[in-house]
Amino acid sequence: MKHTPILAFLFIIFTNTYAWKYFHNGRVKGGNLGSPNKNNPIKEPQNFTRWFTQNLDHFDVGNATTWQQRYYVNEDFSQKDNRSVAFLMIGGEGEATDVWMTAGQWVEYAKQFKAIIFQVEHRFYGKSRPTPDLSVENLKFLTSEQALADLAIFISAMNEEYNLATDVKWIAFGGSYPGSLAAWLRLKYPHLVHGSVSTSGPLLAVPDFQDYYQVVADDLRVVSEECYTAVKAAFAQVDVLLQGKDGQKTLNTLFQLCDPIEDNVENENDISNFYSSLAENFAGIAQYNKDNRLSTKGTLLENITLDTVCSIITNISTEKEINRLADFNSLMLVATHEECLDYKYSKMISEMKNESWEATASEGGRQWFFQTCNEFGFYQTSDRKPQIFSDKFPLQFEIQQCTDIFGDKFNGNYLDYATKRTNTLYGALEIEVSNVVFVHGSVDPWHALGITISDNKNAPAIFIKGTAHCANMYPPSDTDLPQLESARVEIGKLIQSWLDT
Repeated sequence: MKHTPILAFLFIIFTNTYAWKYFHNGRVKGGNLGSPNKNNPIKEPQNFTRWFTQNLDHFDVGNATTWQQRYYVNEDFSQKDNRSVAFLMIGGEGEATDVWMTAGQWVEYAKQFKAIIFQVEHRFYGKSRPTPDLSVENLKFLTSEQALADLAIFISAMNEEYNLATDVKWIAFGGSYPGSLAAWLRLKYPHLVHGSVSTSGPLLAVPDFQDYYQVVADDLRVVSEECYTAVKAAFAQVDVLLQGKDGQKTLNTLFQLCDPIEDNVENENDISNFYSSLAENFAGIAQYNKDNRLSTKGTLLENITLDTVCSIITNISTEKEINRLADFNSLMLVATHEECLDYKYSKMISEMKNESWEATASEGGRQWFFQTCNEFGFYQTSDRKPQIFSDKFPLQFEIQQCTDIFGDKFNGNYLDYATKRTNTLYGALEIEVSNVVFVHGSVDPWHALGITISDNKNAPAIFIKGTAHCANMYPPSDTDLPQLESARVEIGKLIQSWLDT
């Protein structure tokens, strides 16, 4: 199925086509940090996997239920007789991968500062399964507050288990939703975490993230004004074809629809899903434009950039803009190994309602969507005007999914309450912390919910022109922009300054 509810607060790790699908369909609301590209693969396999006994509910002392949380550790860069620096990579809305234990920019920092490094998988994702299934009753234990408490308990235990120095300084790293967690961890547990690198983290919870597609539109405009104009014209032409039977049949063929759209044109949710799917093709490319993830290396997705998209959309040898939009859609279907564009709302809801750990949605889609309904919102809607991607997927369309999947409680009023509560707990864009650096890329739409300018020298912001989601976290590449290279150096200097104090 092509359109499955919200993922992206990324951290579904993009190691396979299915995981791409969750972001690609707007369901990865955090954005997702992908696996790094390993420029220097390990010659001999190493086992970094460990398990930690964790509490199910940190806020009910009467609940003695525990579960096994997966984590990874690499001691190779540290001095066993003087472990005074520890790095923590925070897992997010997808399965954690041990690739990060030997690759990524944080590894270079670990070598520099002789740090022991840990990566903790987020509760309810990957193999870290606290409950027998993903029922709504069990998902109440899936919150950012519980996840932060997991990290606090973990850090305290690792200080003893690995005989870390009494004055050990922990530095937390996270990208996308874990970027938010990294900042919040320093806010809530400053006695345990000495500093944090918060990358591409949305700190402001909002039900209606209508600025998301504005940034995508601006990204297209950076490539060329002709690209922006052509995309707008293409979606307008889709609107026209939807008005009549002949046009609807043409859409079936052009966009390789799994179900005839003339049979579902009166179903507003199906039409919203159709438009949203087309728009999310652009969003997925913009959010990860020209990054250095391992997960797309050697695949067609590696070579699809905003430049690629605009070359298709502005190709005048194909006369009509809608045909060019269809060509781009076809390319994405091939890249994600899908035979047709499945826009049926009922299929999506059915898949997301499956509570089993064996279900496809348990790879992160159901869990992350619950977090968005219960804490963050982040819904990438078409509500902002003017909207080049149509106005057919408004906030109500997203709220309806919350209700249909998790129950009547999760309505618009609840979402308003939930997002206000989250902002109250963590401070949103007014967060007051020290020894935290906020890093964002200008191409990444998620920067609109983060701190990109700061006059607090103890919590500076680095805004990298021309880069996308979590770009500074991946290993260096020969194609890296000078400003990205400079950002990595600046972050290293900040870590040094934190460790010196």
